[in-house]
Amino acid sequence: MSAIDEQEIRAIVERVKSRLDASGNSGSGLAAQTELDEISDIELGDGIFRTINEAVEAATRAFNEYQRIGLGGRYAVVDAIRASMLEQAERLAQMAHQETGLGRPEDKVIKNRLVATKAPGPEDLEPTAVTGDAGMMVTEWAPFGVIGAITPTTNPTSTIINNTIAVVSAGNACVFNVHPNAKKVSAENVRLLNRAIVSAGGPPNLITAIPTPTIASAQELMHHPDVRVLLVTGGPGVVREALKTDKRAIAAGPGNPPAVVDETADIQNAARSIVAGASFDNNLICTDEKTTIVVESVADRLLQEMGRNGAYVLKEHELRKLERIIFNELGQPNKPGAINPKWIGQDAAAILAEIGVQVDRTEIRLVVAEVPNEHSLVWTEQMMPVMPVTRVQSIDRAIDLAVKSEHRFRHTASIHSTNVERITRMAVAMNCSIFVANGSNFSGLGEGGEGFTSFSIASPSGDGLTRPRTFSRERRVTVVGALRIV
Repeated sequence: MSAIDEQEIRAIVERVKSRLDASGNSGSGLAAQTELDEISDIELGDGIFRTINEAVEAATRAFNEYQRIGLGGRYAVVDAIRASMLEQAERLAQMAHQETGLGRPEDKVIKNRLVATKAPGPEDLEPTAVTGDAGMMVTEWAPFGVIGAITPTTNPTSTIINNTIAVVSAGNACVFNVHPNAKKVSAENVRLLNRAIVSAGGPPNLITAIPTPTIASAQELMHHPDVRVLLVTGGPGVVREALKTDKRAIAAGPGNPPAVVDETADIQNAARSIVAGASFDNNLICTDEKTTIVVESVADRLLQEMGRNGAYVLKEHELRKLERIIFNELGQPNKPGAINPKWIGQDAAAILAEIGVQVDRTEIRLVVAEVPNEHSLVWTEQMMPVMPVTRVQSIDRAIDLAVKSEHRFRHTASIHSTNVERITRMAVAMNCSIFVANGSNFSGLGEGGEGFTSFSIASPSGDGLTRPRTFSRERRVTVVGALRIV
């Protein structure tokens, strides 16, 4: 454990006060005392620094060293990260669940393994060349420098692992300001990543963080002059703050993914897929299905199949009870409501027990509530395993409601249909970063589907699924009249 003398403690207090005063916040004495109480017994080292400025300075030095190990060195570093994170996937999942109290540990293991294996590495940066009568042109991908990253409490370790692989594959360093509710597991994750990097010949402190992240430290990171690019994964508030800075901001914001089921669908597969996707890690992932919109003629069959595949379908009086516990305030018709944060990421069994329904946690993963189109559940990103199912008369109405209830976040949507024209029409109408047909939404992240994965899906800034190219500058060299060899 690191010892901090009295002079250093006073300096920490003053630093917190000045940061908060500069940002126009009140209560600086309380914030300073909070940091003082926590920082004295938090282990530093292996990428963990007392302040944002120290973390950025260390990452800047590491970035400069990292350039000297070449592309082969990057491959070695990323291979070491993958191996370490696969080895630590279960431990980090258990730590994340214990600290945050959110989600399902067994699903967090899947997320950690997914990003460790399917997040793209340096191979994403293959150069391109064009030759012709006028000579040759080569395009290569260059790093920016230090990336400032904000991460959520919902997917703490999978986001850090994913972002680290993408950022260092592109040749950058990264400073994390993690969610305060996941600071312990996030700090351990950063330590493990640093050890893996160093073991492969990379520089120490290529990935850094602070032990006591706050709103003030996030603001300091976002405005630090040595941070070139921001990567923000979180809610609307932090995304807006990042987009207001003078830096390039890659912003992964909220979603409210609808799943449409039409009369041509394989209903059994649709039910099984929606239950699996909507209940995955208790619906914490922004890509998880949040609403089911089903054509009237197959609605009863879909509800029956959902009940056979791990869902509990509420009765009308049970829905009324549920509304009172999961909402602090029901929204107006066709508007989001205010979710009670107590139930975010909790098991379906725990939510049902609160309304007097006892079920087996392992057998029942999702609560299903049939509701009218205008109900708040349809319009709210609830982030808990409660799935509203709402009926419509036609596929046209289904697609229209899907577009509106997704709030044009352009994040994720899905359809269950065997009609190619309808699949195409909905994909065009939604205009999302991820669109899935006939599978669980996590298939769009490469879990059970093809393609690479990302846990920072930057729809607000238009970057989509982030990858090493996202954190790279495109550079061109042209040789006139030479180097065409045929």
